[in-house]
Amino acid sequence: MRVTLLGTGDTTGTPTVGCGCGTCERARELGVERTRFSVHVENETTGECLLVDFSPDFRSQFLANDVGLPDAAVVTHIHFDHLDGLGNVFRLAGPVDVHAAGETDPETDESVAETIRRKYYYLDRVSVRAHDPGVTFEAAGLDVTLYPVSHPPLRCYGLTVEGGGATLALTGDTNYAMPAATREALSGADLLVADAIAPAATCAGHPAGGRHENDEGVPRTFGGKHMTREGALALADELAPAETLLVHCSHYYPADEAFDPPLAVDGAVRTL
Repeated sequence: MRVTLLGTGDTTGTPTVGCGCGTCERARELGVERTRFSVHVENETTGECLLVDFSPDFRSQFLANDVGLPDAAVVTHIHFDHLDGLGNVFRLAGPVDVHAAGETDPETDESVAETIRRKYYYLDRVSVRAHDPGVTFEAAGLDVTLYPVSHPPLRCYGLTVEGGGATLALTGDTNYAMPAATREALSGADLLVADAIAPAATCAGHPAGGRHENDEGVPRTFGGKHMTREGALALADELAPAETLLVHCSHYYPADEAFDPPLAVDGAVRTL
């Protein structure tokens, strides 16, 4: 598998439009970006390509990276920064199977798959495939399994992608309190791509503060929906992947550490 991080930012991206903070200015100086989240996985055996989430920055991401158009995709949840790029497949060369969870979300009274069908009914190139969490399915010649995480108020899913003897694990958007069964399923991967929206120190400025503190009182959840950097690294210590990359990063990281590994930027590539 060849994994390309097309988008490594949160809902506003970095640099953020209209922002002159030190981190956004540093990104401009370095010539790096964190656009809205999306991951491209090339099956090097078959040449097929799998896309995880449809970023609103779809067009610029595919122009900026040497990757093939998706033969299949997985959508983790229905927030706009993970779904609204789907409209870009309108004039792609071939049909695209879009895979998503089929369980009903009490918040919306429909599943992720049903929401995609409803919103994008006009895309005749898209076939939406609904799946039960925990049940493996094939997409782009790879074995994919969705797992529930914790991203209130909406249902959201992490996933594993397996092929060629390698495993990619993605937490999806989640706070630190993901279910124990999901933690077990994501463990031991060759690469873990984990949500880490901001450093724990910034929780004091969030209206909801921080949650899921460790024994030293450090918040592992920022607000209620995402992990802090410290939470993501604690999760990585628990799951013990061969490598961890932190994504869904905001511009709230201090400029002097915002682009230090394992915090990822767009265009990072790993071959598993």
